[in-house]
This record gives sequence, C-alpha cells and structure tokens, in this order.
Amino acid sequence: MNASTLARIAGLAATAGLATTLGSAPATAQKAPMEKCYGIAKAGQNDCAAGAGTSCAGSSTRDYQGNAWKLVKQGTCEKTKTPKGNGSLRPINR
Repeated sequence: MNASTLARIAGLAATAGLATTLGSAPATAQKAPMEKCYGIAKAGQNDCAAGAGTSCAGSSTRDYQGNAWKLVKQGTCEKTKTPKGNGSLRPINR
C-alpha cells in the first residue's frame, strides 16, 4: 500500500468512528424539553417577560418577581420552591 491509500483508509476509519460516537450520544446529552416558569428568577436573572417597559432578559428588578420567567426542564417548574412560594406556569401576583 502506498501513503495515499493509507491516508484514505485512516480518514475513513476516523469518519466511521466519529459517526458511531455521535449516533450513540446518551439521552442525557440530548436537549430536554423546557418550559417557562414564573416567579423563580432572582433579580436580573430572568429569561424574559418582566412586564411593560422592560427589554426582556435580565430585566427583573426583584427576586422571584411574578411576571418574570426562567426556562426550566419540563415538569419541574411547579416543584421549584422559593422563599415566596413555588414556581408557576403562568404569571403570578408577587
């Protein structure tokens, strides 16, 4: 075998190895479904929806503001506890 053939074989082997690795990524490495959770963000750490006159992400002015949401893993929002109560799937008065 010449150097060119060996280089092609090495390249194919590397490509096959990469494809196998990518195809077998664990389920935890795949992106989990997310949901908006209101009332759990610390001041300035919300993802969006902090009310009129705000520019969105990072605009909440107080901890656990009821009209500011943060993205969390689906099914965890209402189980998330804060000093002001649990998270909500809808805006709340706080």
